[in-house]
Amino acid sequence: MRLVNELERRARELFLRDDNVYGCAETTLVALQEHFGLPDPGDSSAAMALNGGIAYSGGACGAITGAALALGRLAGERVADHNEAKRVARRLTQGLMVAFEEEFGSSRCRDLTGYDMLADHDAFLASDVWRTSCMQQIAYAVERVARLADPAVWQAEAEPLRAP
Repeated sequence: MRLVNELERRARELFLRDDNVYGCAETTLVALQEHFGLPDPGDSSAAMALNGGIAYSGGACGAITGAALALGRLAGERVADHNEAKRVARRLTQGLMVAFEEEFGSSRCRDLTGYDMLADHDAFLASDVWRTSCMQQIAYAVERVARLADPAVWQAEAEPLRAP
């Protein structure tokens, strides 16, 4: 529990900045990269265009896309064969998406926030939905994926996803 609380604290620290440096995808990516001990963990550039449901389009939630990037990096570190690593990362991400949709009712940013980021981004920021709902979704994704840092959990959850 302590580790989860520390990881959520780190995600909150990144995301709830008044200057809005990190969006959902960036926050999730950086927090998980740090947690997994991946190279260059502070680099959020791969996730910059994913916030707001991919470039504010309202699509897949940034907490999911940021986690997917981190899962890809983790699988790439732990699975030598590139095609196997892709398979594992995709399947782990699929599992996250199913659980996320069960928890929140959707995995689409526009559904989750009620805002069209292209038209209403300023209203979204003023609403504080990002401080409450989005933060809750980031915390959920980070907590769910973070457990894969444990080699025993990785063995139990990721290894069976590899091709026979």
